[in-house]
Amino acid sequence: MAKAIAVLVLFLNALGPVTGIKLDGNGYTDVLVAINPAVPQSEELINQIQRMMINGSEYLFQALDNKVFIKEVKILVPPNWNGTYQKARTETYSKAKIIVDNPHPAFGDDPYTKQMKGCGKESEYIHFTPNFFLDDKLLNVYGRRERVFVHEWAHLRWGVYDEYNDKKPFYFTTKQEIQPTRCTRQITGQWFEVVSGITRPCRYNGQSGLPNKDCQFFPDRQQKTNASIMYMQSIESVTAFCQEGDHNTEAPNMQNQKCKNKATRTVIFQDSVDSTALQTLTPLQTPPQAPTFQVIQRRHRVICLILDVSGSMHDGRILRQQQAATLFLNEIVEEGAYVGIVKFSTEASIINPLIKIEGQASRDLLIRKLPTVAEGWTNMCKGLSIGFEVLSGDDGSSVGDDVIFLTDGEATDDIQGCLDSAVNSGAIINTLALGPSASNVLITMADRTDGKFVVANDSLLSNQLVEAFSSFAMSDGDPIKQTVQLVSTGTRTPDWFNGTVPIDPTVGNSTTFTVIYERSEPAVYVVAPSGIEYVQANFSNNDATKTITLKVPGTAEPGDWKYSFLNTGSTLQTMTLTVTSRPANNDVPPVTVEAQMNQLSSDGSEPMVVYAEVSQNYLPVLGVNVKATLQSDTGHTEDLYLLDNGAGADNLKDDGIYSRYFTKLRSGRYSLKVEVTDHEENTKKFSPSRYGGALYIPGYIVDGQVELNPQKPPVSVQSADVGSFTRTATGESFEVKMAPGVTPPNFPPNTVTDLIAEIQEDTVLLNWTAPGEDYDQGTATYYEIRWSEDLEMLQNNFSNANLVNASGVQPQEAGSGEQYSFQPDIVLKNGTTLFFAIRSEDNDTLQSEVSNIAQATKFVRSPIPPSPRPPGNSNPGLNVIAIVVSVCVVTIVVCLIAAVTTWALKRKKVIRA
Repeated sequence: MAKAIAVLVLFLNALGPVTGIKLDGNGYTDVLVAINPAVPQSEELINQIQRMMINGSEYLFQALDNKVFIKEVKILVPPNWNGTYQKARTETYSKAKIIVDNPHPAFGDDPYTKQMKGCGKESEYIHFTPNFFLDDKLLNVYGRRERVFVHEWAHLRWGVYDEYNDKKPFYFTTKQEIQPTRCTRQITGQWFEVVSGITRPCRYNGQSGLPNKDCQFFPDRQQKTNASIMYMQSIESVTAFCQEGDHNTEAPNMQNQKCKNKATRTVIFQDSVDSTALQTLTPLQTPPQAPTFQVIQRRHRVICLILDVSGSMHDGRILRQQQAATLFLNEIVEEGAYVGIVKFSTEASIINPLIKIEGQASRDLLIRKLPTVAEGWTNMCKGLSIGFEVLSGDDGSSVGDDVIFLTDGEATDDIQGCLDSAVNSGAIINTLALGPSASNVLITMADRTDGKFVVANDSLLSNQLVEAFSSFAMSDGDPIKQTVQLVSTGTRTPDWFNGTVPIDPTVGNSTTFTVIYERSEPAVYVVAPSGIEYVQANFSNNDATKTITLKVPGTAEPGDWKYSFLNTGSTLQTMTLTVTSRPANNDVPPVTVEAQMNQLSSDGSEPMVVYAEVSQNYLPVLGVNVKATLQSDTGHTEDLYLLDNGAGADNLKDDGIYSRYFTKLRSGRYSLKVEVTDHEENTKKFSPSRYGGALYIPGYIVDGQVELNPQKPPVSVQSADVGSFTRTATGESFEVKMAPGVTPPNFPPNTVTDLIAEIQEDTVLLNWTAPGEDYDQGTATYYEIRWSEDLEMLQNNFSNANLVNASGVQPQEAGSGEQYSFQPDIVLKNGTTLFFAIRSEDNDTLQSEVSNIAQATKFVRSPIPPSPRPPGNSNPGLNVIAIVVSVCVVTIVVCLIAAVTTWALKRKKVIRA
């Protein structure tokens, strides 16, 4: 029986989750588009989304050799929209890969894709705005919507990057030409500055020799090339992705930097999630049918707590369950939700049918009925069956409803029946494994119903069960409705438990201090920033759950709240503190934290990656301290301090996503906790790095004349007055399962991904971020630095490129900034372009992969600022020598004018005399 169960579990795990885009034959299914609750109701918006997907499917089909198309699309409308829509099953806003929301505060209506996992990896989501769909004036600047969709789809599904660079729009080629950063180089056009709606020739930077920052490239409306979609999909002739024959490896764009100078099509067909399918699929002989659509809606949340009360839950576990469920019912579940409770052991029974959460009385009713006695077997199927019955109490169906299913042991009934009924119920089943003996089926059940799997130990000190319940907050895209966990901490002490909780201005409503104690009620003191004291009389004590609660009246004042809890007993006692709050007002979204791993299972052969996003209304919060704690059910604990530096595991610097490799892998099921702290009193500074997205075209060349598009609207990013703040978040748990007897591997240093180069006179300056001994942990031993005048040679034959004597470089600790300068053994003429790369080595002589390739061009600074030049034509590029010659000509002309003027003045004086 056990063997059969194991086979079944492996089979079901292989099937993957219920939601998430799938490639079924030649067609993509389960494409979920979710509209944010902040977007006003609009049937035209739905129509335009459908039209984009229909036409986008045709464009995608053409771009990928008639191999793939969009087959099924679901559009999730907000719960506050009126109308008759189909009921959502497991689809939720947070699971959507395409979202429609108000403009990003820094990007405006720019379509973009949030990419955090690197080249060839699936991305998080595409963000379109309502204006993008409803304002036809944007068609000329981005191109037709279906074309923009395919551009973003390539970011989302295949992990490719943009082939332009708005920070470095021009560069020097090895032929000493100035070219716009693009792929392919066959895209023709001219460049100008636009001042008050009037074009004028670009001016050039006397130091770099490149056009100045106001210079923009205007493509010809009519082109002869069909590539590339990742550069400028708005051009009608463009119907393909850049491939190796067309690929511009020299262009300083994100595609080259992040994907090791590979062409976009190469990444799609060789490195992406669909690479195997795309290499084997047979092109369709006829165009596919249009996608099918479902418009669905999720209204109020319906939740059933299914709680284990079997014999193994005694000796404190039943109390931990009661304490955590109390906090969930008191602070986490939102007003207007429907909640019911079921308990199970040998039999299962309804503790309370569904009731609507309306004020504290309804919450207290459920809390009083939480189970307190543990005995009997662990019949999971009976608990689930009764749970689905409770969920049907509102509309006769459990489809789309939520389950929080907690157990600490192995099932003693028919596991296959449980799985079948769970999947067929249509409910989202979130499973919570308490302790190391909980059944592995919990992972499969959550996976197959698109729920969360979370592990927790039964230690009061860790507070893990409370944190696990807190992670099951609602996520419909409206942050104003969410409970924010500020602090989760604990101590074991004979006397005082002291500390400070900063409450920032973005939160403050429904602020609650919850203290759980081990034996005897402590004396409690909380002092607000203004000096107001909250003492024992202001707290409510529940002797049964050993919990003391302070609900701060009104909106908690911002600032540092100090707490002191005194153990009044005669022996050591464990106490924990959990502080939660809600947004202070509807106009200011709170600072939030989301934690996740790059994958939920590992065999230990490759490192995993921890991510924590710290943001406020899409804007990144920068410069904070982010600590991730990973703890397994076998006792292995690892603390990692995450970085947002664009190096190592971190994909993009200053995007508010903090990352780190997890290399010390051991078998076990791991919990993930992230704590964010920032005790700086300064205003948080937001300086967001733009994700990949469609390029805003300033205009086109038509019949030799410039046709301007409307100027891109300016975006004013207001930094939030956050001040000091703390946040705590719990991510979904994951499992490491190494083969018995296998020793955890030693990993090489991580690949350097941010190498940059500069040539000053005859000296090359290199800068990069130090890798570690094991990926981004520890310190590497040695750097191998090489250069070449031939990019392809450096890329394909690194070991034969010119070696730099780097013996004087002592690698620093991972994450440190590295600098090195040297003089290559060639004469650096004006206009010379060189390419550089680096490889690292550790104590075990394990080598990293070769870094990104950096390039630099020597340009002799002009003695005087260069004058404006006529418009540049991108085919051919403007030659460096031509620029220098022009500067010399200008200098000669100036000198001649000065000489003539001097002669004329002298002659005038002579005549007067």
